[in-house]
Amino acid sequence: MFVEEMATLDGMLFVYERPQSVSFWMKNTLIPLDMLFAGPDGEVLSIHENAVPGDLTPIPGGDGIQMVLEINGGLSRRLGIEEGVVMQHPS
Repeated sequence: MFVEEMATLDGMLFVYERPQSVSFWMKNTLIPLDMLFAGPDGEVLSIHENAVPGDLTPIPGGDGIQMVLEINGGLSRRLGIEEGVVMQHPS
């Protein structure tokens, strides 16, 4: 929050103890973000591209979400990340 810029390949990973229904918003967020919602096996189940800074509209990720990766807006498209790809992380 209140971050004015983020390096191209940086991001923020949220990991939940168990799969669940999640929803995010952009309050206090100053830059557009892509949100990658993933299940327990790392499979990207949904992507929300270019979330609008400061917007209070809920962004639902769906059910069965255990991880959410926030990256710079538009980066998922630039890198060819689509639903169904699998993220790998020690978590």
